[in-house]
Amino acid sequence: MEVERFLDIIGGDFYTGVPDSLLKPLCDCLYNRYGRSDRHIIAANEGNAAALAAGYHLATGKVPVVYLQNSGEGNIINPAASLLHQQVYAIPALFLVGWRGEPGGQDEPQHIFQGKITLKLLEDLDISTFVLTKETEEEEIRRAMEGFRSLLAAGRSAAFVVKKGALTYPGQAVWHNCHTLSREDAIRAIVEAVGEDPIISTTGKASRELFELREEKGQGHQYDFLTVGSMGHSSSIALGIALQAKDRRIWCLDGDGAALMHMGALAVIGSLQPPNFIHVVLNNEAHESVGGMPTAAGCIDLPGVARACGYLDAVSVTELQDLRNALDQAKKQHRLTFLEVKCALGSRNNLGRPTSSPLENKQAFMRFLSLPSTRP
Repeated sequence: MEVERFLDIIGGDFYTGVPDSLLKPLCDCLYNRYGRSDRHIIAANEGNAAALAAGYHLATGKVPVVYLQNSGEGNIINPAASLLHQQVYAIPALFLVGWRGEPGGQDEPQHIFQGKITLKLLEDLDISTFVLTKETEEEEIRRAMEGFRSLLAAGRSAAFVVKKGALTYPGQAVWHNCHTLSREDAIRAIVEAVGEDPIISTTGKASRELFELREEKGQGHQYDFLTVGSMGHSSSIALGIALQAKDRRIWCLDGDGAALMHMGALAVIGSLQPPNFIHVVLNNEAHESVGGMPTAAGCIDLPGVARACGYLDAVSVTELQDLRNALDQAKKQHRLTFLEVKCALGSRNNLGRPTSSPLENKQAFMRFLSLPSTRP
């Protein structure tokens, strides 16, 4: 269905959420209509979106619309169960959920189990569902929405679970930043600098580019833990490793959207100040892996946040040579370091995906960590 017709049927006038590739037609349409405004907020994480939605309802009495990928259901469990639910504040919300890993389809390994439990999780949260497919007729959507309206009026929540290709949009939202350094060139410089130090890389294209750079160089993949799922948690994984593998220098290759999603991790890292931890945030100010919608990272001072959280060194670079200099400096120091790399949007059209499974990646990485460190 054409997304503008769908939006007319559901009748919302406030939208918030985290972008999803399956919901790209919706995200593009909302951004072209409202940009980032008091009618459309691109949230830091899905729980943040649910809470924003609650505030909107409390101020207006109207029903908010929250969009998310099904992998974000975990982030809405707490607000859905302890804030929105009918037995607590009875705050209604209409969820639009992109269904990655749909049973019977092909998808990346991090989506398979999440796809299997998508409907069950919503059922357990007492959220009524309607599955939207390419074959769904407009009248079916209207009937589903009529049923939802009675639930929403009673303070309950409902969800359209959207399969791939169910929504279409003829336009495309365009978001640019002013940076020129490509993320892949930045990662190449980091790989050259770190040698055999372990790297924990974040969800999305950064891990895909890291994998392909290792292939290009004929290197093994044992040095890298690719966090293909669990967006926002790479820095916490890296912290857990750094605290135990004190003889190794640990690098976290993070993204701006991921860092924002669970920013509290910076405070925990800063409070512990592991001297063998170097936290690199590749900041292109966008959720590029799921369509390119902007994040809030273009409006904040990430190194300033890191310093306030306890990082002992925190710098930002925009040029390749400055990045190389900052990497050399970080290696010479034995102190908690934060490095923001401001990157351009975009990636190669032929960018592939890891050819090894997550389990193979974990096993190779753990074998490598068990070896004596050769770090100078």
